[in-house]
Amino acid sequence: MKKIVVAGAGGFIAGHLVKELIKKGHSVRAVDIKPLNEWYQVSNEADNLVLDLRLRENCYNAVNGYNEIFNLAADMGGMGFIENNKAACMISVLINTHLLLAARDCGIDRFFYASSACVYNGEKQTDTNSPGLKEADAYPALAEDGYGWEKLFSERMCRHFREDFGITTRVARFHNVYGPHGTFDGGREKAPAAICRKIIDASITGEKDIIIWGDGHQTRSFMYIDDCIKGIQDIMYSDILEPLNLGSSEMVSINQLVDIVEDIAGFKLKRKYDLDAPKGVRGRNSENTLIKQYLKWEPSIPLKDGMKKTYDWIKEEILDDSKSKKQISKYNK
Repeated sequence: MKKIVVAGAGGFIAGHLVKELIKKGHSVRAVDIKPLNEWYQVSNEADNLVLDLRLRENCYNAVNGYNEIFNLAADMGGMGFIENNKAACMISVLINTHLLLAARDCGIDRFFYASSACVYNGEKQTDTNSPGLKEADAYPALAEDGYGWEKLFSERMCRHFREDFGITTRVARFHNVYGPHGTFDGGREKAPAAICRKIIDASITGEKDIIIWGDGHQTRSFMYIDDCIKGIQDIMYSDILEPLNLGSSEMVSINQLVDIVEDIAGFKLKRKYDLDAPKGVRGRNSENTLIKQYLKWEPSIPLKDGMKKTYDWIKEEILDDSKSKKQISKYNK
C-alpha cells in the first residue's frame, strides 16, 4: 500500500483516479480548492481536504507524510474557458511549483504531472488533416497562449527538479479526455460533453437547431476516461523520463462528433455555425508511437462506445428532478 496525494481531486480526471487508487488498496489524500459539495466525485474512503494549492504552506501540509503525488490540479476548462482566462490559467504554475518544492523537502518518491496537448507548436496545427503531434513537436516552442505556456513551463520544472534534486518525475500530455462524472455546462465543458448536452436539451425542449463553434471541420481526437486512468498509472510507474502523449489517435471532425451523438440520440438537428466562437487550433491529433513502443499502451474504447456512455450519464443527470431546472435550456449556445 502506498500513501498517495492526488491534487485536483475535485476535478473530472482526478476524481476517477482517486477511485481507482483506492480500489487498488492505496491510502489516498484527495485535495482540491473547491468546496467538497462542488467536487465531481467524492470518495469517502479518501482523506478529503479543501486547500488552495497555489499557496506554498498548503502544499507542504498536503504532502507531508505521503510517498507519491499525482498533480492534476489546474484552473482550466474547454476552449471557451482557456481563450478567455489566460491569466487564471497561468497562475496554476504556482501549484506545480509549490508541490515540487514540497516534494523535494518532504521526501516524495514519485511525482506525476498532468500536462496537455496545448503545449504543442501552433504552427503544426493549422491543417484539419493533422498527421498527429509527436512529442518532439513541442519545440521550437509556440504553445497555446496562457494555458499551454503554463503547462510547458511546468514540464520543464519537473525535468529540472528531477535532474537537480533527484525527484522521480513523470509527465503525460493529455489529449481531450471525456466521459461520465465531468462538467457539461457552465463554460468549462469540452466538446464531447457540450454536444451531448445540446442534443439532449433539444430532445427535451423540441429545439430544432444546434449551434456549433467554428465551421465544424476542425479536427480533434478524444480519449475515454478509463483509458486515461490506465495510461496515467502506466506512465507514473514507468522508467520513461520524457513527456509522453496520452490520447487517442482516432481523429474526427467536430461535425463527425455531432454525427455520432445524433446517431446515439436517434434524431438530427439543423446545424448553425458560430464562426466567432472560440475554436482553438485547426487540427490536433495524438501521435502514439512512443507510448506504444515504451509501454504497450493504446486506447481500448472506441469513440462511439465512449460517447454512448457519456451521453447516457449526462442525460440521466439532466433528467434528474433535482437538477433539471438549472440544466435544461440554459446553455444551448
